[in-house]
Amino acid sequence: MAIKEINTDALITAIIGGIEDVKGNEITILDLREIENTVCDYFIVCEGNSNTHVNAISGSVQKKVSKALKDKPWHVEGEDNAEWVLMDYVNVVVHVFQKHIREYYDIESLWGDAKITTIESNL
Repeated sequence: MAIKEINTDALITAIIGGIEDVKGNEITILDLREIENTVCDYFIVCEGNSNTHVNAISGSVQKKVSKALKDKPWHVEGEDNAEWVLMDYVNVVVHVFQKHIREYYDIESLWGDAKITTIESNL
């Protein structure tokens, strides 16, 4: 099986598009490239209002990335309880939280050395 190179910028654009398509909230990109020993280059963090909304965001991201880039996540966790769904696209890891779970784990503070970009929503 040949390994294909996915353009990270195109992947991030598709992921954000998938989140925005189903009105995901509070989208943040954490650039981890300047931090030593990280598991990936970027985290994309967002939140949904309910289990159903979190699953809709996750599904929309996977559909958008599949359609745009013919790629799928290497691994997905958390779809059963849909409080925190993690989608691992190797260089980019997407975290879709319910608001209270996001506040509890506070990934943005945990990775405080990362360059953080907040995406302005068109809602």
